Amino acid sequence: MLSFFKKQPEPNYPNYWLDYEALFTNSKGSELHNTRFVILDTETTGFDYEKDRVLCIGAVEVYNNEINIANTFEVYIKQEHFNENTVEIHGIIKNERIETTTEEDALKLFLNYIGNSILVAHHARFDITMINKMLLRHNLPKLKNRVLDTVNLYRATRIKSNLIKQDKYTLDEIAENYVLDVSDRHTAAGDALLTAIIFLKTTTLLKTNKGLTLKKLFKL
Repeated sequence: MLSFFKKQPEPNYPNYWLDYEALFTNSKGSELHNTRFVILDTETTGFDYEKDRVLCIGAVEVYNNEINIANTFEVYIKQEHFNENTVEIHGIIKNERIETTTEEDALKLFLNYIGNSILVAHHARFDITMINKMLLRHNLPKLKNRVLDTVNLYRATRIKSNLIKQDKYTLDEIAENYVLDVSDRHTAAGDALLTAIIFLKTTTLLKTNKGLTLKKLFKL
């Protein structure tokens, strides 16, 4: 019997994606102290997943409960889409004299940096979705990394009350509560570093109060 359905050809992914994907083969879980976390932030032209674009990705490595300042990541991306209303927030203006790279080259650098690490971001859904949209524009699958959101981690450290409900903790609110310097806010690298400090503070509190493990971290 002839089949009415033709087998779809295997995607012809570029080598940089295949190298990244191979890192997840037989990937095993690790303990909290010897897991590599990459804390990231994006600066974008706006908040529309379809229309807006990523202008900058900043990231920093956390390993063994320490921020590795010697191994940070920052890339500026050349984009045709421009939104003057967001310039006051991130300070990245069109045609500014700053070294930029193409979106695909930025993805190559980013995938090489993150490897199979656990990704951490504040309100992570936005940053991860924007990066996945970048991948989609280049006919690539979504990121394979597991993801943690510092909003969920911070919420888990708070006293639960039916009288006080706070669902959206901004980076500024948490920084103020932890008495952190916010002078580098609204740069991708600065926000990634601030998020890394918050990540370490919240996980330290959770380890003290709840005997935190890597497995439990994803259930918060």
